Amino acid sequence: MATLTLDTPELAGRYEDLSDKQYEHGKLLVRSLEIAPGSRVLDIGCGTGRLTEYVAGLVGDSGYVVGIDPLPLRIDIARRRSTSHLVFRVGQCEHLDDFPDHSFDVAYLNSVFHWLAEKLPALTAVHRVLKPGGRLGITSASKERPHQFETIVQAVLRQRPYQRAEQSATTPYKVTSEELAALLERAGFRVRSMEIRTFTDHFDSPRTVIEFSAASSFGNFLSDLPPDLRASAILEIQAELERHRRSQGIVLTRNLIFAVAERI
Repeated sequence: MATLTLDTPELAGRYEDLSDKQYEHGKLLVRSLEIAPGSRVLDIGCGTGRLTEYVAGLVGDSGYVVGIDPLPLRIDIARRRSTSHLVFRVGQCEHLDDFPDHSFDVAYLNSVFHWLAEKLPALTAVHRVLKPGGRLGITSASKERPHQFETIVQAVLRQRPYQRAEQSATTPYKVTSEELAALLERAGFRVRSMEIRTFTDHFDSPRTVIEFSAASSFGNFLSDLPPDLRASAILEIQAELERHRRSQGIVLTRNLIFAVAERI
């Protein structure tokens, strides 16, 4: 089970340095949300605020963007980006009580939904703070088409002596596209688009893959293993990653659900 208690200043800083992939696919999501100058936007699970800052540039001085994240260390970094129309707060998707009804034109969760254990309450909370006709965007790891890195990790963890390890060592609360559509409809949204997109990533070394996984999971990656087993599992995972080395580096594919829905 994922926890919010394992983040460190080092992990938060590494995420700021290594989050290009999530930033770039986040921009694709934002493009599909048709954010106009003057819009009010909520970035849920904003991390260190890179994508939030990008969106603030789209809405301009006449708009307003709020980024929330449950990890204080990441909000500390994000607040360096604050302006008069860009603010950051520590907060969680399930608890949006600080925001009045119909506060935002657009909300999005970029690489966040697969970390939410209680999904319907979160979507219901977002529904409340969006204006009628407001748009919600989600990118999430796909249960039906897992990342290539996840299949590598799971293959290692199925072996001795890791057989009792938690089997969701990467993104623990994934959904299928069908499940996500059903959740959105139950929460009062109309699905406008839903697709799975495949991305090919290049890493300079297996170590960088592990560092990104630790940083993007705020310390949860393999955290259920005792330190000695965790160290040996990482070595085995790195050896498997080397099998994916090409002239461009370590080459891995990942699959993300892209969903856009409208508040009814």
